[in-house]
Amino acid sequence: MERQIADQRLEVLMVEDNAADVRIASEAWREAGVRHLLRVARNGEEALSVLRRQAPHDAARRPDLVILDLNLPRMDGRELLAELKSDAELRHIPVIVLTTSDRDRDIQRSYDLQANCYIVKPIGLESAFRVMRAIAEFWFEIVTLPPGKRSPV
Repeated sequence: MERQIADQRLEVLMVEDNAADVRIASEAWREAGVRHLLRVARNGEEALSVLRRQAPHDAARRPDLVILDLNLPRMDGRELLAELKSDAELRHIPVIVLTTSDRDRDIQRSYDLQANCYIVKPIGLESAFRVMRAIAEFWFEIVTLPPGKRSPV
């Protein structure tokens, strides 16, 4: 992608308990030539531990972007989003809500909690790949993220 710095890649934390959705994201970005490092947390508690660099994630880099499912075990995505956006050290990280819920209440609540965008997961592999490529194009190529947040290759 043209906008990415040649020797850097974006680090993404995907908070998702569905392995197939993680695989789709990774494969879509790989096929599109997106330079990225994808870290996965299976629930909100694990994600918070990664983001706050708590053991066993104390060496983890802060991600450039969080992709968040709302329907998670233990701490759900709504609770995690509220935690992230109320934390002065984490609130600058863009959060994409990517979930199956198309309920107005979930959409409004996510934006009230300062999600940067809300995407309803598409049905079908081809549509899922299209959405993941669009996320990559917008967030990895077009958007300018805060300086000093990208991780070296």
